[in-house]
Amino acid sequence: MNNALSPHAETSLADDAVVDLEAEFRSSNIHEVMDKLDRDLVGLAPVKTRIREIAALLLVDRLRQKFGISSAQPTLHMNFTGNPGTGKTTVALRMAEILHRLGYVREGHLVSVTRDDLVGQYVGHTAPKTREIIKRAMGGVLFIDEAYYLYKPENERDYGQESIEILLQFMENNRDDLVVILAGYKAKMDRFFDSNPGMRSRIAHHIDFPDYSATELKSIAEIMLEGQNYRLSEGAGIALEEYIARRKTLPHFSNARSIRNALDRARLRQANRLFADRTQKLTRLDLITIEEPDIRGSRVFLEGRLDGDPVDGTSV
Repeated sequence: MNNALSPHAETSLADDAVVDLEAEFRSSNIHEVMDKLDRDLVGLAPVKTRIREIAALLLVDRLRQKFGISSAQPTLHMNFTGNPGTGKTTVALRMAEILHRLGYVREGHLVSVTRDDLVGQYVGHTAPKTREIIKRAMGGVLFIDEAYYLYKPENERDYGQESIEILLQFMENNRDDLVVILAGYKAKMDRFFDSNPGMRSRIAHHIDFPDYSATELKSIAEIMLEGQNYRLSEGAGIALEEYIARRKTLPHFSNARSIRNALDRARLRQANRLFADRTQKLTRLDLITIEEPDIRGSRVFLEGRLDGDPVDGTSV
C-alpha cells in the first residue's frame, strides 16, 4: 500500500468508533473528478458507473484501514476495450486522478505509450526501453494503447514478448506504486489475453467503451464548438445530423475523433467562405457561426466519399 495510507494502519480507530462516509468522500475530492468526467464525456453511462464502483471500493478500503482491518492490496490494473474515439484516454486520466487522491499512487500522472515506445529493434534494445518507460510511469498510471501489438507470434525475431515479461514483473511487484491500463479493440485484446494468460491474471477490471450514438455525437460536436467559441446555425445543425448518419456508415469512423476532424474542416470552409468576399463587413455573429454550406461542403455528401485522405487516425 502507498505510504500515504500507512499512518492509518499505525493509529487504528477503536472498534466502536464511527466514520462519516460522506465526509470522507468529500475530503478526498474524488467527487470533483467524477464531475469532470461527466463534463468531459457525453454518454458512456456503463463506463462511468464502473469507474464509480472502483472509486467506492477504494474509498471503503481506505476506511477499513483506519480501523486496522487488513486485506490484500486491491489489484487495480485495467483493460479498456472499444473503438477509437470513445474516451478511453480521457477516462484513464481521470482514473489516475482518483487513484492519486485516494492515496493509491504517489503522483497521479499518466504516461501514454504504444508498442514503439516499449519494444526495441535489435537484441538488447527492448529491456532498457521498457524499463525507462516504467520508470517514468512509477507513482502513476501507464496507459498502453493498442497493447495487442506487443505480441507478434508470427515473427520469431520480434522482441515484444520481452517487453511483456518485464511489464508482468513490474505489475506484480509494484502494485502499490504503478497501475497499468491496457487499451484497444475488444476482439484483438481478447486474442492477446488468450496468448498471454499471465497478463490476463493480473488484470482485475475489464471495461468496454461503447460507440457513441448519433445524438451523443451531435452533443459532442456542440460541446467542442462551444469550447472554441463557435456555434451552429439551424441549417448547419440539421446538416451535421445528416453528416453524422452518413459518416458512421463509412470506413475508419473514429467516434468523437472523427467529429473533431470534421469540425476542423468545417471551420476551414467557414474561414474560406468569409475570406472569399473580403469587401464585406463582418459581425461577431458572422465570425462565430458555422453555416450549412460549411458542413455540406464535406465530400461525405458526394456519393458517400470521405472528407479528407486519410480521414482520421485509428489509435485510442
